[in-house]
Amino acid sequence: MIDPATGLATGNADPSALQGWLTDLHRALFLQDLGRWITAAAALALLVVALTGAALIAQRQGGWSLWFSRMRGPTAGRWHGELARVAVVSLVLSSGTALWMTAATFELLPVDEASPALPAETSGLVGLAPGDMSALAAVPVTALRDLTFPYAGDTTDVFTLTTTAGMGYVDQGTGTLLAWQASGPWTRAGEWIYLMHTGEGAALWGLILGLLTLSIPALAITGIQVWLKGRKARLSLPGMVHAEHAETILLVASESGSTLGFARALGLALQEVGGSVHLAPLAAYAPDRYAAAKQVLVLAATWGNGDAPVAARGLDARLAATPPHPRAKMAILGFGDRSFPAFCAFAERLDHAARQAGWSMLLPLERIDRQSAQAFARWSRDLGQVIGYPLDILHQPEMPRSTPLRLVSRQDYGEALQAPTAILTFALPQVSLRDRLAGRGFSRFHAGDLLGILPVGSAIPRFYSLASGTADGFVEIVVKKQSGGLCSGQLMDLEPGQMVRAFIKPNPGFRPDRSKAPLLLIGAGTGIGPLAGFIRANRGKRPIHLWFGARHPQADFLYADALEGWSSQGHLASLNTAFSRTAARQHVQDRLRTDADRVRHLVGQGARIMVCGGRDMATGVRETLAEILAPLGLCPDQLRAGGRYAEDTY
Repeated sequence: MIDPATGLATGNADPSALQGWLTDLHRALFLQDLGRWITAAAALALLVVALTGAALIAQRQGGWSLWFSRMRGPTAGRWHGELARVAVVSLVLSSGTALWMTAATFELLPVDEASPALPAETSGLVGLAPGDMSALAAVPVTALRDLTFPYAGDTTDVFTLTTTAGMGYVDQGTGTLLAWQASGPWTRAGEWIYLMHTGEGAALWGLILGLLTLSIPALAITGIQVWLKGRKARLSLPGMVHAEHAETILLVASESGSTLGFARALGLALQEVGGSVHLAPLAAYAPDRYAAAKQVLVLAATWGNGDAPVAARGLDARLAATPPHPRAKMAILGFGDRSFPAFCAFAERLDHAARQAGWSMLLPLERIDRQSAQAFARWSRDLGQVIGYPLDILHQPEMPRSTPLRLVSRQDYGEALQAPTAILTFALPQVSLRDRLAGRGFSRFHAGDLLGILPVGSAIPRFYSLASGTADGFVEIVVKKQSGGLCSGQLMDLEPGQMVRAFIKPNPGFRPDRSKAPLLLIGAGTGIGPLAGFIRANRGKRPIHLWFGARHPQADFLYADALEGWSSQGHLASLNTAFSRTAARQHVQDRLRTDADRVRHLVGQGARIMVCGGRDMATGVRETLAEILAPLGLCPDQLRAGGRYAEDTY
């Protein structure tokens, strides 16, 4: 290799043995032409993966126009999508150019390389230095592809010059161009394809190409994580038949997985008495596929304020709009918690939609309170009598996979008001590499997610909103002792060093988005927990405004010192409090009315609102905000539909 500026040798141009070995492996797998065909097939597969991946991103984002918009969803899936948007560029370039080069190698593309006729006559002179040849001096080094010297002593031979523009012959005695032929469009396109594929000759593009390529192994890792989660969540049943051949179609809408356990128990019991069963998520509802079905059984959980499980949102409308099966009948079983006013509300909407669509019902709608094994057994007996199978299923929900948590500190409040409340901080448990890669357990969680506590003496977990995330290095919740509460009583009796068993349940519907728009946090009592976690994690200093209601500033002003510190650090833009046991006797709704102008101004700037606390408080806040926002032509339901209003109530 020679430096064109100095003419000095800078190194050996021959490729190393390792480079040659890697090149042969990359191009042909050491199999010559057969290997080239195999790598071409692999390149075609990569191109298909890239193009279908791009289409899936568009589908996930809501259309091609939103392809570059912000991604939402679980961490592994979101990162997989983000990386895919980078990797798809590298995959399309790499696979597309590889296919072109393979086609050129096997002469499957038109050939228009320059090949001028050799000159009939030359000057017959020799000895002119190449540096004095005008034809060579006019060629930029960057355009030079090949320069073949004449055979020594042969006066009839010539210099053969090949550039990016074509090929010609130069007289060795005069330095003039004797013949020239420009390259055709196919040859010029081949030059660009080679450059795009290898980056050779364009250092900056080679660096960019290398960086793009790094996204592919990262994409593989996140893809494996998504696949593992999907595999774990996939519904299956030993001996399950295809939907077209099953006499019983069992559809499930489950949020935490407990309802799925009941569905599997029902499916296994039906198989034991000779029935053919197909188990699927409710989202797969398609009655035109149930050719052999006699009954369609729907087990549907309700969570939150009458909400459907995330994967089943909108299914009630779809059920109402889809013609029923011509022969099969349907039964719907709801699961929920009777302490919530919207007990089994999603199952009720499904039942109404099914009747509206024209389904014949096997049984009236039944509701299961807090995973009652006895109530499920009674329903299974009634079902068996109707469909002609002896059923009596006693299913005990499986204990969730839990991890011991050690309490490291506690801050107590509310004793003076006979309302004991505590901020409990647990040590972050160690997580295995396998769980970390799979995203399980305490490997990754966010403020606003739920901590499931397994109290001693009960198989039913109780959930508390997290006031911390993985990055904080600890697990924190806020607990108020409930009269007769089994779990709250055990938690309030904990001393530092003692243990509880717990697990993480993601709650992606109650997390701040990643925009810079103002964030309005509204909470009361223990509802401050996740809101405090959002403020603590606000390292980007997004404008966050907190409205917090409690009884008395000296008794139950949770996180008072921390909120003051976060304000001074810029994590919290404003703190607005309301206390009901002072002379002012204000609730958080009253303080919102006082600050109505500021609330309207912030919402007009695109603010998002998040509310956490008791159901009555949340209802009052919703009604108050409806009054405040009416002059803007807005209401909480409209904001919720636009992703700008979220509630977490208990």
